[in-house]
Amino acid sequence: MSGHSKWSTIKRKKGAADAKRGKIFTKLIREIATAARIGGGEVDANPRLRLAVEKARQANMPKDNITRAIKKGTGGDASETYEEGVYEGYGPGGTAVYVEVLTDNKNRTVGEVRHALTKHGGNLGSSGCVGYLFEKKGVITFELENVDSDALMEAALDAGAEDIIESGDTLDVATTVPNFESVKSALEAAGFESVAAEIAMEPMTQVKIEGDDAERMLRLADALEDLDDVQNVYANFDISDEEMARLAG
Repeated sequence: MSGHSKWSTIKRKKGAADAKRGKIFTKLIREIATAARIGGGEVDANPRLRLAVEKARQANMPKDNITRAIKKGTGGDASETYEEGVYEGYGPGGTAVYVEVLTDNKNRTVGEVRHALTKHGGNLGSSGCVGYLFEKKGVITFELENVDSDALMEAALDAGAEDIIESGDTLDVATTVPNFESVKSALEAAGFESVAAEIAMEPMTQVKIEGDDAERMLRLADALEDLDDVQNVYANFDISDEEMARLAG
């Protein structure tokens, strides 16, 4: 979980900057449209769409953009259909990398993902080569400065959360996928406001990296996140707080 927590913190800060220039909106619009196409345009009846809309609102996407994205997904326009895919490979230091994409051109996407991996000391693997090292979980993130951590932990466990992980300035509540919605709703009803909530691929084992490998791993993750077709990047790296502070400096 530590790899997720540290990288998710970086992604949230990067996401705020991306939102200012509209880059993150492209990814969110694709996810909203795809969720609406697969499960229908009613937010309350479509958990995936509801989560995508919540992410869009957290990124300050205008309501009109969200509405248009839903209509795009339910309108049956084949030219705007994106295909889901997963690419797996290895990063610096033997880390496992799991990349989720939404694309209208798989040949373009695989080329871009392969290039990013190779450029930053990794390589693209075959389907399933690292997927077994990850487990799908619900993750609800809170900023420690804005919550009573003891009260949050108690409420989360009472609601059926699996684990609570503190990392730096955030606290992650981990759930099973079936319990994600109920735990999230219970915490919201108790007055706890999250800064992020997602269904994520959590690493079951960690690979400790430092020095050049740590720097290249963060550059690789950043390069993959910058690709328009890439929706999510997961990796099982473990970088110490001291090393993260050095790299940030």
